[in-house]
Amino acid sequence: MIVAVAAGKGGVGKSTTALNLAATCDGVVVDADLGMANLPGERGPDLHDVLADRADPVEAIDETGPVDVLPCGRSLAGARAADPRRLTDALAAVERAYDPVVVDCPAGLSADAGMPLLAADACVLVTTPDAVALPDVLRTRALARELDAGVAAAALNRAGPDPPVERVRRALGAPVVTVPDSERVAGAQASGVPVRAVAPDAAATAAYRELAAELPESPR
Repeated sequence: MIVAVAAGKGGVGKSTTALNLAATCDGVVVDADLGMANLPGERGPDLHDVLADRADPVEAIDETGPVDVLPCGRSLAGARAADPRRLTDALAAVERAYDPVVVDCPAGLSADAGMPLLAADACVLVTTPDAVALPDVLRTRALARELDAGVAAAALNRAGPDPPVERVRRALGAPVVTVPDSERVAGAQASGVPVRAVAPDAAATAAYRELAAELPESPR
């Protein structure tokens, strides 16, 4: 199963959600943000190399950290050499070796953002209670539906004491899981590790388990 983690704008915690969701599901996370990579990775082949036909997608997966990651390169030259049209085949190859595959999509509605959704069996939308973030994620939901990436759930990040869960649920037509902002989440993100690695009993760790439970079952 391929799960796309998508958001209408940057800065809402999309990459953090993708990393933690992959960790919770014991899957692999693919950093498909070709122009603004956010997930950790050691030296070696990356998604830029894969999409330039210089590396095998499975061999490019980094298994040295707490979560298996297919990282994305961070150079402008690498981004220019990468052909996003190869992404669907690359994700299919990774899916054959790992299950599930969680894809950190580029933010927004660009063609690069659409390719992971086109390949995905389901998607998780990420937003915050911010008044600007919700209209943006509604446009991402429309794109996901157009590309047949069913919306499995939404992560409402940085939820305060009275998050607008019902309003977001009605707007997105999907279950909503609140992820509270905390120093533990920020610390784990800064270290490039899932929250459960540093705080297994944290509320955020439980929230990511709840989010994973909303995913459809893998056909395997």
